[in-house]
Amino acid sequence: MIRLAATTAGFAALLATTAIAQTPTAELAKPPATATHYIIESTGGKHGDSYVWTSADGTRMGRESMNLRGQVWETDMSGTAGPNGVPVSMTIRGVTPAGNAAETFAAKGSTASWKSPIDAGSGAFDGKAFYSSQGGPAATNIWFTEALIAAPNHTLALLPGGTAHARKLASTTVGGGGAAKTVDLWAITGVGNSPFPVWANTDGTVFAVTFGIGYLPEAYAGEQAKLEKAQSAALAAEAPKIAHALVKRPTTPVAFTHVRTFDADALVFRTDQTVVVDRGMIVAVGPAAATAVPTGAQIIAGKGMTLVPGMWDCHMHVGDDYTGPQELSLGVTSVRDPGNDDVQTMDRRAREAKGDLLFPHVYPSSLIDGKGPYTAQVANVATSEAEAIRLVDRAKANGFTGVKFYGTFDPAWLPATIRQAHKDGLHVHGHIPHGIRPSVALADGYDEITHINWIVMEGVPESALATDNGIGRFEAPGRYAKDMDMGSPAMSAIVATMAKNHIYSDPTMVTFEGLYVPDNGDLSPAYAPFAGTLPPTTE
Repeated sequence: MIRLAATTAGFAALLATTAIAQTPTAELAKPPATATHYIIESTGGKHGDSYVWTSADGTRMGRESMNLRGQVWETDMSGTAGPNGVPVSMTIRGVTPAGNAAETFAAKGSTASWKSPIDAGSGAFDGKAFYSSQGGPAATNIWFTEALIAAPNHTLALLPGGTAHARKLASTTVGGGGAAKTVDLWAITGVGNSPFPVWANTDGTVFAVTFGIGYLPEAYAGEQAKLEKAQSAALAAEAPKIAHALVKRPTTPVAFTHVRTFDADALVFRTDQTVVVDRGMIVAVGPAAATAVPTGAQIIAGKGMTLVPGMWDCHMHVGDDYTGPQELSLGVTSVRDPGNDDVQTMDRRAREAKGDLLFPHVYPSSLIDGKGPYTAQVANVATSEAEAIRLVDRAKANGFTGVKFYGTFDPAWLPATIRQAHKDGLHVHGHIPHGIRPSVALADGYDEITHINWIVMEGVPESALATDNGIGRFEAPGRYAKDMDMGSPAMSAIVATMAKNHIYSDPTMVTFEGLYVPDNGDLSPAYAPFAGTLPPTTE
């Protein structure tokens, strides 16, 4: 199946090239009238179309067009199945924000070989393993999912590596009247860091996928909210099992003895320290020889180790319930979520407070955008200044710590909307609304510019602003930043303004390192230390 990170991070190799010739969009496969038509949609509106069909000779086919905030996917897929229903050949063509989508897989006898925009290789093939493509239209996912559900024990070996498993979680009814039918929710594991939810018909064929962006049959395109509600409830039912299995709540004080600590006031490390925690509070800290350990305390011997406070993930769009244990396992106890599905954010907060969800403390911003073809997927959409102000007040009432504006938001509404946000005590940040320089947003009251590319946009040519709500926000910095004069009047002024007014930059440098630095097929330097620790299809 598509290596799942590709859909949401497909622009990560924007400037990459590949040796295989790119197929022009006009030459991609044309779906017949009988093809199954999926609408690609979100709360922001329609993003595209995906078609799946089988040709007269049995070839499985797919064709997809998607525009996600100016990032364009035009791809097709053709493939043939062997006796066990898995691919013995697959060809993917077209273009993605990463460039050429060309990818091939072929099995001959007991050997299979593959080449994608990011890797190439070969290996043993027993006729039962499913090739996990790096890209391609939804047809690749659909083929994989249907083969997985039909497989013994709903389990399939994968190429280049790994094993996938599917488990049925729940069922619901969609449609009305004669179109009403039951669909089943399956959770697929082994292809990412979290279970991947897919809705299937009762015969095991794929019905829909929805994870912020939905792929729904044309006749059921209005059912996304219902499916996501049922899906969220089913996945949420899994979380208490994890929380109760992993969490041990101490009934006595806990003493970390003979540890090294960092004194943030003096900016030095202190050796041989003891730290005592009781009911969630640090009640004592000091030299081990002088710090009493309460009678009956649980003692954690820390000689030779350093005790550090919980870390912050300062830019994390929380994905799902499984994000919590993953972040906590890395020592992250606080997360700044700069824009997400507000309903799910509040639901997770309530379940975490009840002890049913293992999660860091999340400081969320409510995402506010305008209406247009590039509206953010999970945004709260404002169609007027008054509505934008109401959304700000709602964010405050719902316990959010900030509001984040996006590119389709009307820049004329910024001054009044930001004034209300500051009146409500909210942090104001975001992308820069279309057509204006970041200095304008700062003058209107931004407390922070989110992503370093928007600061760079202060110094790009005026012509680049025409596409700054689409692919231009990535392309222009990539084209102009390397030669930009940081001492120019424009760049000197914005840096001085931010310094004087204590306006923050949330640079997300790791994202842009992955966007601009690696050559085709190379691993981003920031991820290199983690190679070998993730599911093969994720890597």
